[in-house]
Amino acid sequence: MKEQRRSPGVVSRVQQFLKSEDPKTGMVRDILWILGVVGGVALLLFLFSGTWPAVVAVESGSMIPNMNVGDLVFVAAADRYGPLTSWEEGQQNGYARFATHPDRQGNQVYGDVIIYKPNGDTSVHPIIHRAVAWYDNTTNPGYITKGDNNPAIDQDAYIAGIGAIQPVRKEWIVGKALFAIPLVGYLPLHIVEFAAVVIVFLIVWEWYSRRREANAGGGKKVANAPHPAKKNSKKR
Repeated sequence: MKEQRRSPGVVSRVQQFLKSEDPKTGMVRDILWILGVVGGVALLLFLFSGTWPAVVAVESGSMIPNMNVGDLVFVAAADRYGPLTSWEEGQQNGYARFATHPDRQGNQVYGDVIIYKPNGDTSVHPIIHRAVAWYDNTTNPGYITKGDNNPAIDQDAYIAGIGAIQPVRKEWIVGKALFAIPLVGYLPLHIVEFAAVVIVFLIVWEWYSRRREANAGGGKKVANAPHPAKKNSKKR
């Protein structure tokens, strides 16, 4: 009886994929590697922060000079690493974050800076402003918020499409700001452009690597084999 050929298992297929020299396969490997690294970093950030997104980029100047456009801000859940503290509460115990400079009115700032979804709406970008005080109202309780560089509180403002900004309920809070890295936030603000550049770079690098290998292989000269000596065919 003829032995039946076994189809290659998962392990062998993975090994073939990893060792393949096909340009398209190499490109897929590079993309999967990038996605794996990004996914691993995202998981670590989530475990550290307890919320998502774990980092946000500052897009406006409403928190200048304590936060600037392009800052990459690391975020934690509101009750992680200590309770959420408002300006009013921080003024009593001296607690303050992102309080290097006074606000626009010249007041020393206190308390936490929070990231929240205005009116709980996910169709607009979250706002990153300071929690001023808890507004204890039976019909609409929540935090009053304000940007350090703004002349008035957020609850006096209006956003097209969602209306007047309401006091921030706890379930609308994404998290509180822990620390920021200047300028790095410009990267996520232009993530589409960055992804396009990375993909183009990978394609060009793969093409260059293959071309270099081809040139190296084609440039090798093989010595001609010596011709066998001709026998003397003269007759005596």
